[in-house]
Amino acid sequence: MPYVDGFVLAVPKKNLDAYKDMARKAGDVWKEHGADDYVECVGDDLPYGEVTSFPRAVQAKDDEVVIFSWATYKDRETRDAVMKKVMDDPRMKGDEYKSVFDGKRMIFGGFKSFLELH
Repeated sequence: MPYVDGFVLAVPKKNLDAYKDMARKAGDVWKEHGADDYVECVGDDLPYGEVTSFPRAVQAKDDEVVIFSWATYKDRETRDAVMKKVMDDPRMKGDEYKSVFDGKRMIFGGFKSFLELH
């Protein structure tokens, strides 16, 4: 079963096209370094919960959209190796990443799969 990295972040609506361009480039880097899959999604049906919700989790403002993305790998060992390569890749060092969204409000983490239905 795959190992999964998940990401949730807020992107200003005015920066969505720039984010999509950046995501395509980042996805190529992830895949080149060994990720099996790389998926980026923009929120479409995200109710604002009374206590918790995707928008609340990333403190999304009225002029922002929520992005949900993930990458999959064969296992944790592969993920750790891929992430090191991605973080060391000069293509991931540009200031464009800092100017498109607020990384301080991004939620991310690695997950072990326990069920997979197709």
